Amino acid sequence: MDNRSNILQVATELFASHGYDAVGVQQIASDAGVTKPTLYHYFNSKQGLFETLIKEKSEPLISDLREVSRYQGDITKSITDVTQFYFEYLDREPTFYRLILMTRFMPPSSDVYDIVTQVQHQQFDLLQQLFKDATEDHGNMRGRHRWYAVSLLGTIDTYIVMSLQGYIHLNEPHRVYRIVHQFMHGIFS
Repeated sequence: MDNRSNILQVATELFASHGYDAVGVQQIASDAGVTKPTLYHYFNSKQGLFETLIKEKSEPLISDLREVSRYQGDITKSITDVTQFYFEYLDREPTFYRLILMTRFMPPSSDVYDIVTQVQHQQFDLLQQLFKDATEDHGNMRGRHRWYAVSLLGTIDTYIVMSLQGYIHLNEPHRVYRIVHQFMHGIFS
């Protein structure tokens, strides 16, 4: 692994474990086995490092979510596919997704608030579009697409947090089915 990739990996682990504000450049450089000037060479600053990390790591998440969240005429299947996608993404990128979850609660005054809210808005917009597109087939959903997107992402993230904390296992048989089934009762009630 080259220095740049190594720094990004170490920074992801440190930020996900301790939060952005609690991690200093010296700690990142030391843990990555590089000097501070090497870190600055690649990223210019801690904020630049964080911005690069979020941008590069979130691009595949957003790109893949864009594909999986396209409404194909079956809302239950679409929600199942989205839920399964997030759980599989967590399996591939548990540290980065933990970081994404942590950043949802950053105060607006944080130096990196705008960086993380961009990723959050992209996810939300894609899910909102899914529900908007489904209103053609499900008139009772009209005007509620925003709330359904919030509820679905909140539900998925709650299960992910419970999994990260060891309370549940997302790969249990029928887990996705039960989550989607519960969510669908809210839509069709």
